[in-house]
Amino acid sequence: MSELKIGEVSKPRFEFRSFGQNFDEAAARMARLSAPVPEKVWHRQSDEIYIMSRTNDLNNTKIRDGKMDVKTYVTTVDGLEQWDPKLKAEFPISKAQLVDEVFPAFMVDMPELNQDSYSYDEFIALIDAHPDLQAVSVHKERFGYMVNNTICEVANVLINGAKVVSINSESTELEDIQKTIKDVKLEGVENINYLQVIKRVIGMKSAKLAN
Repeated sequence: MSELKIGEVSKPRFEFRSFGQNFDEAAARMARLSAPVPEKVWHRQSDEIYIMSRTNDLNNTKIRDGKMDVKTYVTTVDGLEQWDPKLKAEFPISKAQLVDEVFPAFMVDMPELNQDSYSYDEFIALIDAHPDLQAVSVHKERFGYMVNNTICEVANVLINGAKVVSINSESTELEDIQKTIKDVKLEGVENINYLQVIKRVIGMKSAKLAN
């Protein structure tokens, strides 16, 4: 088994993640159980734009640090979802890339594209004009840990200004995540990915969070 390194891309990982209003007990246990992690992941903040599609729950598409980032759902094993990084693209983004990779990930009708490339603002205008797509502002304040060789995180998340709390464990190894879920006392808590929680918060789906 190759050792995971926090903050670095690896082969497709399995993920446990949940969202609610309070995970104080689990977060405290996660911090206590954590192995030392690099200082750069102790505390991070980011502003991201998630592109939500009414017809897609299989591709996680967001813009962070000026780059388009697409992760694709692979499979679910023992309740844990596996996601594979598929695309990182910079703006301006070409018409060909929008046609071949980006809009197919949204699983919606292709808009009319009259330019050879699109800036960030021009791309967001395409999203805003599409009836099945919505750009959502997400601010993340993240605290990184490493428990049982799984990449862990507690985060304060603002979804269009609505605050929720996230907690997660990621690894290429299912058993390590399952042990971490047990160790931090998250057994029985719903596994919710970012696509699901954002749709719930903005009213695109009718469901509650974990707590």
